[in-house]
Amino acid sequence: MAMKTVALLHPGEMGAAIGACLCGRGLRVVWASAGRSAATRSRANAAGLEDVGALERALGVADIVLSVCPPHGALELARRVADHGFRGVYVDANAVSPATVRNIGRVVEAAEATFADGGIIGPPPNPGVSSRIYLSGGRARDVAALFAGSNLEAIPLDSAAGAASALKACYAAWTKGATALLAAIRALATHEGVEAALLEEWKRTQPELPKRSEVVTAQARKAWRWIGEMEEIAASFEAAGLPAGFHLAAADLYRRLEGFKDGAAAPALAEVTAAFARGASRRKSASGARGRSSAPRAQAEAPARFKFGTAAIKRDAAKRLRSLKRS
Repeated sequence: MAMKTVALLHPGEMGAAIGACLCGRGLRVVWASAGRSAATRSRANAAGLEDVGALERALGVADIVLSVCPPHGALELARRVADHGFRGVYVDANAVSPATVRNIGRVVEAAEATFADGGIIGPPPNPGVSSRIYLSGGRARDVAALFAGSNLEAIPLDSAAGAASALKACYAAWTKGATALLAAIRALATHEGVEAALLEEWKRTQPELPKRSEVVTAQARKAWRWIGEMEEIAASFEAAGLPAGFHLAAADLYRRLEGFKDGAAAPALAEVTAAFARGASRRKSASGARGRSSAPRAQAEAPARFKFGTAAIKRDAAKRLRSLKRS
């Protein structure tokens, strides 16, 4: 089957840039504006995408669906596409765990579509920017050929669906995970009054870290997008028999930065660390309220307080992992 028309779901910053790459290759790229924001419409228009209004219309003309959305919505979007009976090629290019992407594959294949797994590494592929999409599963090579010569380098993997998402998870586990860790370290140093001394020591022995620890300021406005990604990475670690707690903590840190979403300018590092502290205060306040409402039970279970680890994070981890497994 020739692939000449792509339905792009949905053109955020990354999706719009990818759509522009495909338009530049001579493909027809459509999208559905129903229910989308004015900002999304503006990006789609600038990228040269064709608005067909409703999702069912986009699916009706498309040979291939390219899903580029926040990870928490990836499975639901696949279900909607499957419910419309789409039988072309479905490419999930979202930052989800291998288990989630395999589940997505089962959903679309049950509707008789062909599935390909995609993992995007790098910023939106605008002119002069180097980015890559790794592809695995059915028709990965055919999908990769669509991007030949564009700003997005497509690299097919000779592996089943899940491999591309696994590679993306491993890469982001370090890049976005380390950004959260270093920002949290700066927050701790500030809280304890040793930030200046820490920076001096870093300059002596880890000279790249002072600058690296401030990367979070440039990323804070889009940190909300990484909450689900960190949770999916945590699920990937847990599925491999590895501890999931670090990336659940990273998700918690990024959740505390949601207030910077759509800000006009990047915040200062002091604003970021203050947001971390406010998030901690809210968690303590909620925990204290729960404790007061069940004081007799808390007294009866007092020895449990001395277990190592953070109980709130463990509860959140268990709840999230159970949810991911059910999906």
